[in-house]
Amino acid sequence: MSLPTLIDRFNALPGNLKGASALMLAAIGFTCMTLLIKLTGSHLHVTQILLVRQVVMIGIVAPAIFRDFPGSLRSNHVGLQFVRLGFATFAMLMGFTAVINLPLADATAIGFAKSFFVTIFAVLILKEVVGLRRWMAVGVGFLGVMFMVQPGTDGFSIYALYSLCGAASAGVVMVLIRLLTRTEKPVTIMSYHALGIGAAMLVPGIYFWQWPTQTEWIMLGIMGFVTSLSQITNIHAYKWGEASVMASLDYTRLLYATIVGYLIFGDLPGPYTWIGAAVIITASIYTIGREAKLKRNLTRAPDAKGY
Repeated sequence: MSLPTLIDRFNALPGNLKGASALMLAAIGFTCMTLLIKLTGSHLHVTQILLVRQVVMIGIVAPAIFRDFPGSLRSNHVGLQFVRLGFATFAMLMGFTAVINLPLADATAIGFAKSFFVTIFAVLILKEVVGLRRWMAVGVGFLGVMFMVQPGTDGFSIYALYSLCGAASAGVVMVLIRLLTRTEKPVTIMSYHALGIGAAMLVPGIYFWQWPTQTEWIMLGIMGFVTSLSQITNIHAYKWGEASVMASLDYTRLLYATIVGYLIFGDLPGPYTWIGAAVIITASIYTIGREAKLKRNLTRAPDAKGY
């Protein structure tokens, strides 16, 4: 069967099925990314990993940036772009550090708390209207997070807190992207993200630089390529399928992370991880489904400016 025929058959599939197929590929790609972060992080500093990854990603997105240059860097809210970059950089540093030091399944599960922070910051920044049931789901979700983090016990790890801080910062980033998309072109948001984080990591990445081995260079290059490809695939998944369905399927990343963590590192999640993850995922799916049902993704209070 020829490639054009396969493409035609794929395009003829229902939207949710196309989106689900793309999302599964993206989930596998993101799991590969976290695996490569963990493997290279045993020798290389997190800022160096992030710097090299960004350089590779800049090379991949450069055609899109230069196609519309200098318009791709022309923003109506430069200050807000840099605020977003600050939170995005912090989220990546915290998230990467957590992945390096925690079992993959634990870091992945705690990272899912991002959806709860999106709800909170959407109310604070976008002035979204959130009902009682969604607030209750957020509260239950955070109980699941606390069950996993286990503060004040012998099972507590500071890196679990890193993962939670990364999820909170990522939640802010998602809300700021919602705000920026009202006036900014996607290529502008992408350009600031790729170039800004790369620039932010330049000095610390060079300061903590350790020359990678040949294998590590290959892993870093694959990491940047897989991350870019997964992000593009993820965008198409949400373009083709319903957001609530796609978000629910995204939790398959926990399954992939568990399998990879066990096969490569011998890590098998304990009961606290399984129970906490189940609570987080259930509350997240309810929150996302409720938001989609009420069609309030961008709903704001009548008297609010949302900026």
